[in-house]
Amino acid sequence: LSEMMDAARAAQQMWVDLGNSIFVITGIEDGLTGIPTEFSLQQNYPNPFNPTTTIRYGLREDAKVSVKIYNVLGQVVKTLVNNRQTAGFKTAVWDGTNDFGAKVSSGIYIYRIEANDFVDSKKMILLK
Repeated sequence: LSEMMDAARAAQQMWVDLGNSIFVITGIEDGLTGIPTEFSLQQNYPNPFNPTTTIRYGLREDAKVSVKIYNVLGQVVKTLVNNRQTAGFKTAVWDGTNDFGAKVSSGIYIYRIEANDFVDSKKMILLK
């Protein structure tokens, strides 16, 4: 088991040769740790996307959180989050389906967060 763990760890490393120095990169941190100083909604990635996309948001305090996907007509397509969450950086993943599990068509969609008094929205594109 120990040998398998060592092999898995080695497979996740990347060796980088920069002239006279060789560096081993073992991971990439996104820097989003701890508790943010303000509520925020980040642009989804990838964008455009197919079949899934990730939405990141920050909560400066515990909050009742709602993250929903809307079509361009303003109709709710999917509810990704609808609960109370603790402060911190969070992610929600959308798989391009509606609340009934059916795949939605290509197009522009709006995602919107409501957390306490904070409200924000952004556009994203699903390409098939």
